[in-house]
Amino acid sequence: MVRRKTDPPRGVLKTAVSDRQRYRHERYHPSQDLDRYVEHYWVVEWDLRGRAPERAETLPHPSVHMIFEMDGRSRIRGAARKKFSTLLKDRGAVFAVKFTPGGFHPFVGVPVSTFSDKTVSLRDVFGVKGDELDRAVLAENTDLSRIKVVESFLRTCRPAADENVPKVTEICYEVAKERGILKVHDLVDRYGLNKRMLQRLFARYVGVSPKWVIQRYRLHEAAEQLATGESVSQTELALNLGYSDQAHFIRDFKAIVGVSPAAYARATRQS
Repeated sequence: MVRRKTDPPRGVLKTAVSDRQRYRHERYHPSQDLDRYVEHYWVVEWDLRGRAPERAETLPHPSVHMIFEMDGRSRIRGAARKKFSTLLKDRGAVFAVKFTPGGFHPFVGVPVSTFSDKTVSLRDVFGVKGDELDRAVLAENTDLSRIKVVESFLRTCRPAADENVPKVTEICYEVAKERGILKVHDLVDRYGLNKRMLQRLFARYVGVSPKWVIQRYRLHEAAEQLATGESVSQTELALNLGYSDQAHFIRDFKAIVGVSPAAYARATRQS
């Protein structure tokens, strides 16, 4: 049973996007038998005809996305180490599958790090069946009918159960929600896995390192706190997120978001 997600999305940066009535953003839970593989389906539609283009930006998650677009750019996008930024103009729509952190590997059988920071066609991953899936999804005109097509495809190519999929996914989700996880050794102690084993699991199933996942989710939190409009001590924020000094925090934040924490806080107050 497919249901809408109601919790707020994480990692969406405050940008120049203004008139929300010109946008539609929906997310849907997968059917129960696929929930270890698919985190959710998402849809974005926009109508900016007669208006200036607007930039949309999101911070990266440790997930692979299967993206369908009418302009022929349907693709697989691996976990990206940099923020995602795109210029929305005219009228358009995107339908996509966001896999769980460990959920894409069973469908391809190769280390997910192969896809990190890359975009490849559906054909490159699934062969002719990828082209057929692309056509079938884009032939539908409702969210639920497209989800039905994708889920049918995933069920036909789903391999045998892999116990590492829920294990790796659980670890990533725990990092996302538990602010006290600041170092890789926190995961080693919590899950009883040695550091090298943890790194190998993440390379094969997630595509990025456990250290990267921890740092990115802590930066997600920093962006969320800075966007509240309230006065936030950057020194205290840096310490709470596990940084030994403010300068290191500012450098990491600017590297992923594109501006300093102070500049981002100012921009969110003006949006």
